[in-house]
Order: sequence, then structure tokens, then C-alpha cells
Amino acid sequence: MSRVGKMLIAVPKGVDVSISSDQITVKGANGSLSRTLNPLVAIKNDAGSLSFVPANDSTEADAMSGTMRALVNNMVNGVSKGFEKKLNLVGVGFRAQAQGQKLNLQIGFSHPVVKDMPEGVKVVTPTQTEIIISGPDRQRVGQVAAEVRAFRPPEPYKGKGIRYADERVVLKETKKK
Repeated sequence: MSRVGKMLIAVPKGVDVSISSDQITVKGANGSLSRTLNPLVAIKNDAGSLSFVPANDSTEADAMSGTMRALVNNMVNGVSKGFEKKLNLVGVGFRAQAQGQKLNLQIGFSHPVVKDMPEGVKVVTPTQTEIIISGPDRQRVGQVAAEVRAFRPPEPYKGKGIRYADERVVLKETKKK
């Protein structure tokens, strides 16, 4: 059996988990998330702890038990604590400004770049060169952060662009005469 699938998920106080025949819904302080269940995995809720058991002895069912456990664990953590990604702007004149559900970026183009945030994702700019994207859905937060970074990824010669806060950009040496 999958090592990840064997681990139990402890449901914290304030988080409500409801399991129907084909869907699991997790509600907490940061909102509500739901996901369709895979028929190869059986989920059991035993007094505040969730366990995942493969429905049969196939390798696919074993792998899906670990996958479903990781996805549901991210849902539980998301509605209780939330997830966030931090981005930094590196470059002269590069600025970011959050206006409600929109992110205005001035990143060296002749025009400003405006990114609309999807529902459930919040954006904050503590300074002009920092962007914090947060929300309960880990996949959606990571996807939005990747889309913002894709507007101007860090280039390898000067390192200018939008990068994750923990990202290290290895600079190339310039061409010699």
C-alpha cells in the first residue's frame, strides 16, 4: 500500500468534512472546497481522522489512495490555514499594484499588464516590488502565481523579471570579444 495513503489526516477544530457517494466537501474558516471522489479509493471518517483505503488490490488503486490522501490533506489545510505564494519584481521601474481583484503590473512593456484574479484567490502588494497571492485552493494559487510569473520570467543575463521569493536565478556570463 502507498506510504502516503497509509497516513491518517487529522481534521482540526472548525473544519467540517462531509463525504457523499461521489464527492467530498471540506468547509472551514477560509471557505469551502469540494472534489469528486475516485471510485478506486474508499474514504472513512472516524471521529476527526480521515483514512484512505484502496478499493481493490490493483496498483492503480494503491497509487490513487496516496493521491487522494494528498489532495484531501491540501483541502483541509487550505480551509483552515490557507496557502500563499510570494513573488518579487526585479528590474528598474518594475512595479505592481493590487486594486481589488485586479493586479496591475508595469514590467518594462509599453503598456501596463492587468491580471484578473479568479474567484477565491486574493492578491496583496505590501510594497511595489512584492506580490502575495493567497487562497484556500493550493492548485489555483500555484497556477495564478505561475501565470503572473509567465508575464516576465527572470532572464538569465541580468536576472530581471518576476520571480518566486525563494527562487535563485543563476546568471550566465556575457559574451566576450
